[in-house]
Amino acid sequence: MVFTDFLGYIGAFIIGVVLGLIGGGGSILTVPIFVYLLHINPITATAYSLFVVGISATVGSIQNLRKGMINIPTAIVFATPALIAVYLTRKYIVPAIPDPIFSIEGYIITKNIGIMIFFAIIMLLASISMIKNKKKETTITISKTSYKYPIIAIEGIVVGVVTGIVGAGGGFLIIPALVILAKLPMKKAVATSLFIIAIKSLIGFIGDVENLQIEWNFLLTFTSISVIGIFVGILISKYVAGKKLEKGFGWLVFAMGIYILIKELG
Repeated sequence: MVFTDFLGYIGAFIIGVVLGLIGGGGSILTVPIFVYLLHINPITATAYSLFVVGISATVGSIQNLRKGMINIPTAIVFATPALIAVYLTRKYIVPAIPDPIFSIEGYIITKNIGIMIFFAIIMLLASISMIKNKKKETTITISKTSYKYPIIAIEGIVVGVVTGIVGAGGGFLIIPALVILAKLPMKKAVATSLFIIAIKSLIGFIGDVENLQIEWNFLLTFTSISVIGIFVGILISKYVAGKKLEKGFGWLVFAMGIYILIKELG
């Protein structure tokens, strides 16, 4: 095992710890770790990321289900269009992206570069969401949940396509939608978001199984280390304030997003 492989597995553990500490965000590290530390092709890296994200989010969702924190009807309403979008994106849209995508005065934007640039932009948006860190528990008194079906469906499709392309969970897009459109309290929105991420990530990965050669031994080892990290993160979260960590992690994600842009465009 070379040193970069060792660092990659350390990264898997860190991904899990971050997920356990702040309930999200760590999954956005998976693609950079796969691409820059383990030298995996970006297309394959986004596929592997979907599997890691899906399994990790499933572990968190099981605990949330036991606590009754997941709003199942809302998850179904939001997840249905997202599931369809992420599956179709991984099975048909990603393979159909031309390579190269385009060229400007001799500078060629390949498919791999294009995906990493788009991923960096998503990282910057996610980091801003974490840095602002204005999550507040709100009390909403309504007789029953009122759904804005067309808007929720559109949001689900957008999240599904983004997840399909970059291989990240998209919680920073889902959580505000659940709070604003489905009127969920923040804690339930976070738990429901994790449940949605688990389902759509694994469904998206199914679209890749039919298109890519998967190294299952490596992927299962990486994911197992990440899951161990989740439990460690959950234990640490009892003693450390998650919101402060989220803000600091947001700055790290921001810096990584800038790094990816400079590396790919430079």
